[in-house]
Amino acid sequence: MMDYPLIVLVVSLVVMWCSAKTGAYLRKRQQDLDEAECEDLGVILAATLTLLGLIIGFSFSMAVGRYDQRKNYEEAEANAIGTEYFRAGLLPAADASKVRELLTHYVNQRVLFYTTRGASELDQIDASTVRLQSDLWSAIQGYAVAQPTPVVALAVSGMNDVLNSQGYTQAAWWNRIPTAGWAMMGAIAICCNLLLGYSSHQLKGNMKRFFILPLVVSVSFFLIADLDSPRGGVIRVSPQNLMSLSSILRAP
Repeated sequence: MMDYPLIVLVVSLVVMWCSAKTGAYLRKRQQDLDEAECEDLGVILAATLTLLGLIIGFSFSMAVGRYDQRKNYEEAEANAIGTEYFRAGLLPAADASKVRELLTHYVNQRVLFYTTRGASELDQIDASTVRLQSDLWSAIQGYAVAQPTPVVALAVSGMNDVLNSQGYTQAAWWNRIPTAGWAMMGAIAICCNLLLGYSSHQLKGNMKRFFILPLVVSVSFFLIADLDSPRGGVIRVSPQNLMSLSSILRAP
C-alpha cells in the first residue's frame, strides 16, 4: 500500500477520524471526570502528540534523505556512462564503436527504468539491462586481457563505474522506510486521536473540530509515502541527466 500514497491518504484519514469518534463515544459512556483527572488526561495527550510529531518528523527526514539519494545516484550514473563513452576512444576503432553503440542503448534502458511504472515492462527493462551489461563487459574484456596497459585500464575502470552505479541506484530504490516504522507511526496516531476524542468536553455538534488532527496526520503520511515511493508517488526522480546524456549521444 505504501507504493500508492493516495490510498495511504484516504485510509489513514478514515482510520484517524473513526478513532477520534470512538474516543468521543467512549467518553460519552463514562462518568464526568474531575478536574485532576482532566489535567492528567491533558498531560498524556500532549505527551502523545509530541511523540507523534517527533516520529513523523524523523520519518519525513528519512524519506527526504532517500529521495535525495536517488537523485544523486541518477546524476552519478549519467556521469559514469558519459565518462566511459569518451574513454572508449582509448580502445581500437572497432571496439570503441561497439562499446559506444552499446552505451547508447544502455542509456535508453536506464531512462526507461526511471520513467516506467508497469511491472511487466520493468521486468523486460531489467532483463535488457543485464544483457547490455554483459555485452559491455565482454566488449572491453578481450582487448584489456590482450593489452593490459595503463591506458586500457582507464577504460576498464570506467566500465566498472558504469556497472557499479547501476547497482547503487537499484539499492537506493530498494531502501525504503521499514514496515515497523509505519506500524509504529500508525499506532501512535490512532492513540492520539482516541485520546483527543476522549478528552472532549462538549460532544454535541462539536465533532467537526476533531477532523483537523486526522486531516493533518493523514496529509503528513501522504507526503512521507510519496517521497518514499520511487514509482507510485507524485514526487518522483526525473532522469534529467540521463535524458540529456541520451540526446547528446544520439546527436550526429
